[in-house]
Amino acid sequence: MRKKVLFMIPLGGIALVLRYLKEKKKITTNTLVAFIIIGFLIFNLIFFKNPLTEKRNALGPIYITLIYLFYPRLINTNAKFFLFVFVSMIIFFPLVSALTHVDADLDDILKNPNIIIDDFSEHGGLINAFSTLHYDAYANIMATDEYVSKGGFSFGFQLLSALLFFVPRGLWSSKPLSTGEFIGNFLINDYNFSYNNLSNPLVSEGYINFGLVGVILMAVFLSYFVIKFMIWLQSSNVLKEVIAFYFSVHLIFLLRGDLTNGFAYFIGTYIGVYIIPKLLIRVFKISKT
Repeated sequence: MRKKVLFMIPLGGIALVLRYLKEKKKITTNTLVAFIIIGFLIFNLIFFKNPLTEKRNALGPIYITLIYLFYPRLINTNAKFFLFVFVSMIIFFPLVSALTHVDADLDDILKNPNIIIDDFSEHGGLINAFSTLHYDAYANIMATDEYVSKGGFSFGFQLLSALLFFVPRGLWSSKPLSTGEFIGNFLINDYNFSYNNLSNPLVSEGYINFGLVGVILMAVFLSYFVIKFMIWLQSSNVLKEVIAFYFSVHLIFLLRGDLTNGFAYFIGTYIGVYIIPKLLIRVFKISKT
């Protein structure tokens, strides 16, 4: 709740204040206050969501959304956006991955910045990102197919891990594992694999639940939400616009899977960026009247 919801509230606040400033043509006391507020919000967002403390699945959507808000010309066409994402995946993503996997806390890094360089060199630099499990999606589809051939379909049980992610495992001891972890355990048991923190693409999420019918259903549901957020992107409501754009970038992580993490992380952002600011606006209007 703290990291995925509360720390995301500043992004919604930034969008609201920035829209206010763009609509104002003159410098007034209110606009000066707005500049101070947006500076405070940006500082908080960057402080709590930076490469040293946040996982890369959230860094990309957050910072690309900030670019969309402050300098949309950089990514306002399909060609520009594709080039931006391509360069990010080839260069920026491996660099961020190296930072987020440094075996040291923030205090140690600040005292000795060379820790980052040493760890980066030790683990193979940029090339390491392309020769390890960062790009394991296809392999995990094959592993899921093999599991199904032995253990059968889950008939929706695995979906409960994503849809009911907010239910504590302490209250629901039989709660299913996320599909990535579940297939990871299968590989450990059958092939002596040593790692179960795996991705699991949306295709195999559908397949492990309902077979080919599940794959089709996943495509239908994904299409529905993509169309819905495309409408939101053109909305005059800045919060809807921001959450729609955020989803378009988060989709890279969601498609890679697994569904539990991709869905839960997006819902947290949705609450922090859209629901809470919307509620605060409504409460403020009521108190004002």
